Amino acid sequence: MSNEIPLNPISREQIHKLESTLLFATLFRPEVLEIIRDPAERLTWVDSLAVAAGSIAREKAMMSVGEIARELGRTEQTIRKHLKGESKAGQLVRETYELLKQGKLNEVLSFVETVQESRKIREEVEKLKKEKQELEKKIEELKKLKNDLEDLQKKVSNMKDELERIITKTKEVETKLV
Repeated sequence: MSNEIPLNPISREQIHKLESTLLFATLFRPEVLEIIRDPAERLTWVDSLAVAAGSIAREKAMMSVGEIARELGRTEQTIRKHLKGESKAGQLVRETYELLKQGKLNEVLSFVETVQESRKIREEVEKLKKEKQELEKKIEELKKLKNDLEDLQKKVSNMKDELERIITKTKEVETKLV
């Protein structure tokens, strides 16, 4: 899978692929998991890691610091800190990039793939649940229609019996009249 991650992206899609891989792989590093356990720190850290991952992915796409800053909505100073590794988030993402480059993130990347597959499976399960509900609804409608049909068949049978009785009575009356 690491072959599929563009280490020097060219297109926007490739930049986003590298960026999301760097962010996800960095988030699952043990030291980062420990830091983000604290809910007070979590949002700040995830935001910093996201900016650092976005900065490094765009740097690898040969974008200038100014372009990166404009695109990510941060100051050039903030971008430089992440790119130079002066921020802890920048250091961690840069280390993750190097591990990715060396092919040492296969376990994390296969986990990412597994998460994506499980998301697809969950979506399929939800779709199947909806289909099941619709089918159960149709089955209930069919049961009602079957009951209605059985009621109509009974009424027709009763009417047939009544008609035969009337015909028999009519014949008896005719016979008596003749």
